[in-house]
Amino acid sequence: MKTPIYSQLLKHKSLDYSPFHTPGHKNNGFFPKNLFELDFTELPDTDALYEAEGIILETEKNLAKLFSAKRSIISSGGCTLAIQTMLRLASQRGKKILFARNIHRSAVNACALLGIIPKWILPKSVNGLFTGRILPEDVEREFINDTEISALYVTSPDYYGELTDIKTLSEICRKYNKLLLVDNAHGSHLAFLKENQHPIHLGADMSACSLHKTMPVLTGGAVLNIGNSEFSENAKSAMSLFGSTSPSYPIMASIDICCDYMLNGNGIADYRLLEERAAKIKALAKEYDIIQPQGLCDSTRICINTNGIENQTEFFHSYKIEPEFCDGQNAVFICTPFNTERDFQRLETAISNIKTIPQSKKDFSFELPEIKSTPREAVLAESEIIAVENSLGRISAESACPCPPGIPVIMPGEVINKNTVSQLREYKFKYITVVK
Repeated sequence: MKTPIYSQLLKHKSLDYSPFHTPGHKNNGFFPKNLFELDFTELPDTDALYEAEGIILETEKNLAKLFSAKRSIISSGGCTLAIQTMLRLASQRGKKILFARNIHRSAVNACALLGIIPKWILPKSVNGLFTGRILPEDVEREFINDTEISALYVTSPDYYGELTDIKTLSEICRKYNKLLLVDNAHGSHLAFLKENQHPIHLGADMSACSLHKTMPVLTGGAVLNIGNSEFSENAKSAMSLFGSTSPSYPIMASIDICCDYMLNGNGIADYRLLEERAAKIKALAKEYDIIQPQGLCDSTRICINTNGIENQTEFFHSYKIEPEFCDGQNAVFICTPFNTERDFQRLETAISNIKTIPQSKKDFSFELPEIKSTPREAVLAESEIIAVENSLGRISAESACPCPPGIPVIMPGEVINKNTVSQLREYKFKYITVVK
């Protein structure tokens, strides 16, 4: 095999699995056939991403209209670049930021690069089976107790589709003159559902949106939506601090095509129909007494508890289904209008054959470890990789998270304690990077 990546992608495509994972276009022929013939660079007539004043600016204005934002700026470097930009802009208000602990590692790395001092707040879960949500009363308590906090950073929706009460959080942030920043990587489409749950609509100051996850955009296509005009002027220069000077024009063109589909095509109607189709699947799972996240959730995301299935991935592959994620007790399926009816029928068949074991409420307890240094100090310090069983008392130089939806067991700058070691073992971590 002379082309391992290309050849394996062809092999995977030949499996003909129903794709309930990113990207949102599901490889279903949404884009013009000549898109990859348009892999140009920044030329006199193709504009420049960080000095946008022509075609890129025009598309960004269309995006701002689409998301009802004060300004929207394109990223071809994924939501990571949008998150880095958002934190760079917010850190000008103050270096101490209150973070929900279920944070993506890109935000942790941005804290290290920017010298941000994180303060952690834990989401509360109803049954311990899913991540849970940040409660408004907990946020208000933190604001009262620590006036140095300049902003609140939350992830909504989370991997399981749980939505945080952004509207109430935005009201609390305004009351205490704090910024509200939302990692909305999995929720770009929320603006187009029957009930608009997009963070910008609900009052967030900034929202990083990974368009490619739930919309028809090539992987790496994202947008930073700005709801607070205070941050509009410097957004491009902030993004250029982290972004490649060679942005991908096919990715940016795919964002342009998606925007037109939503503004002038059938996009909104298609997502409303998707809500109805997903509701039928959720209702089916409920009939079979399969546990799902409760409360306010993304109406298009399917998340089911699969306790009792020994090998989740193997089970769903037997029905020609590729989930977005299986964590050992739950399975996550990202649905978009580009899934076919055959895809949905396969998922319904699989759900109807799940034999779950009744779950009781889990005794989930997590205590925040002692903080010895800032993330920046820990990440940039001389470090070494050691066995987890030898790490007690050491300062972590990395974040260790059991899986993408999970709450990190340890963050850079925190002291590894007995509970940390136990949890790392439970999640099959064998080694960890620590400060020397």
